[in-house]
Amino acid sequence: MQTTDIVTGSTEMHLVDLDSSFYEASNILVHREVVEPLQQLRNAAIDAGFDLAICSGFRSFERQLTIWNSKASGSRPIINASGHILDIETLSPWELVQAILRWSALPGASRHHWGTDLDIYDRSVMPEGYQIQLIPDEVEGSGLFAPMHNWLDGILNSNQSQFYRPYNVDRGGIAPERWHISYRPLAKVYTDQLTKELLQARLISSDILLLDVILEHLDEILALYILVD
Repeated sequence: MQTTDIVTGSTEMHLVDLDSSFYEASNILVHREVVEPLQQLRNAAIDAGFDLAICSGFRSFERQLTIWNSKASGSRPIINASGHILDIETLSPWELVQAILRWSALPGASRHHWGTDLDIYDRSVMPEGYQIQLIPDEVEGSGLFAPMHNWLDGILNSNQSQFYRPYNVDRGGIAPERWHISYRPLAKVYTDQLTKELLQARLISSDILLLDVILEHLDEILALYILVD
């Protein structure tokens, strides 16, 4: 197995199924070395009165490509920072790329490729039939999942866990994602291995839409949307 295949989401050989207690419906894959520290974090959450569950773990290159192309083609909506749906017909190709990148990773550069990064929520407060949206209103202020994330702030800030939030603040690229946590020891390894040349080669070998625009602005994309740690 090539480490570069892990970095670009092109293999599942490093992954294992999480125990079903972590998720509600479909199974979740994570890096095998993430399982134990994740269980420790979940146990701490349970002790604090929360049911820390996972709604997204590993995502392959092909899955990320499907998301990207559906947004680039207009078959899936793109929202702005205020949560309003954008009219992509009014955007230039570069503006469209940036609008997609605000909320969706570039295939080959998603942290979800590595199995180290997870989207989490508090299952104990979920109303019956509720559909998780992964939006700021759910995790901030009086949001449904805010109490668990407030508790998690204390855990992460005091270094009681090796998980952290890579998108904790708005740096002008990716929108803040309080629900997204990452296992730092492994994620740092893969971040360091994600080079412009590796990403460019993987993109060229795919049928991604807006490829010419992406390649033209790849240095800027890397700086603003990918290598943000």
